[in-house]
Amino acid sequence: MNTRTMLLASATILAVAMPALAETSDKTIALSNNYAGNSWRQAMLTSWETITGPAVADGTVAGADAFTTAENQATEQAAQIQNMILQGYNAIVLNAASPTALNGAVKEACDAGITVVSFDGIVTEPCAWRIAVNFKEMGRSQVEYLAGVLPEGGNLLEIRGLAGVFVDDEISAGIAEGVAQFPQFKIVGSVHGDWAQDVAQKAVAGILPSLPEIAGVVTQGGDGYGAAQAIAATDRPMPVIVMGNREDELKWWKEQKDANGYATMSVSIAPGVSTLAFWVAQQILDGNEVPKDLTVPFLRIDQDTLEDNLANTQAGGVANVEYSQADAIAVIDAAK
Repeated sequence: MNTRTMLLASATILAVAMPALAETSDKTIALSNNYAGNSWRQAMLTSWETITGPAVADGTVAGADAFTTAENQATEQAAQIQNMILQGYNAIVLNAASPTALNGAVKEACDAGITVVSFDGIVTEPCAWRIAVNFKEMGRSQVEYLAGVLPEGGNLLEIRGLAGVFVDDEISAGIAEGVAQFPQFKIVGSVHGDWAQDVAQKAVAGILPSLPEIAGVVTQGGDGYGAAQAIAATDRPMPVIVMGNREDELKWWKEQKDANGYATMSVSIAPGVSTLAFWVAQQILDGNEVPKDLTVPFLRIDQDTLEDNLANTQAGGVANVEYSQADAIAVIDAAK
């Protein structure tokens, strides 16, 4: 074997033994987040750090900074996106305050050659990618569940999320569809809980005196435990409250299940969807052809899966799923 052959053989061995740097090793990705005032958003940001930290450390990308606006306002988030354009990020992963109000800033980013991937709170600008849960189905499925455990129906209290946000509107529309499908139910009251237990508790306590007996409470996440606390402070019987995968909700549910057989279900989008959005952005930058619209399932917990999910949920956190690069590639391939 001559020297040239030996060198080529050695290079081949090294190429097999050493992972090649991704084509995105010099690329930077920023997270634009519009709100961090509840446990879901905090878990979402923690998941982002958990997954992107190693991706930066191993050279998959050069940076993955996260930014959150001080207020849940589209004008402030639009300014944030414009700053990201000036800072030269290659991709922006976006949890949007509005599906339409940020379209101008998103188009500016696209025109500057920046990849924009929206998730959870998605945008309608055609140049952006969207990772969405079927939020309408998430709302409708709550009423379908209640129809199974309360076949005679009854009055429902609806706890909504942040007013004016796409997710709130979609889940509420799904709940309305569910009530139309199962007309034995009637929504007799609606409050905004802002996806936060303390806000929900105050809102429910404020409306309860004006309401008839409640058979069930339909929710959006981050509000079930607050509703339970408000109702427990009265002499009303405890209705079936749909939970939203928060640890305090699951813990309360487990206590009630053990004490008196209390049964319900819990449903929400996993906060780790931010990590799927990160990997989708990385794959787009890496040259993978990615469909503009990707769908991920919501995370549902039932009576028989409560204990396992509670055991795997951090105190003060949210039941979660985080995504790897391989998971993202599988989601992309399935969409193709």
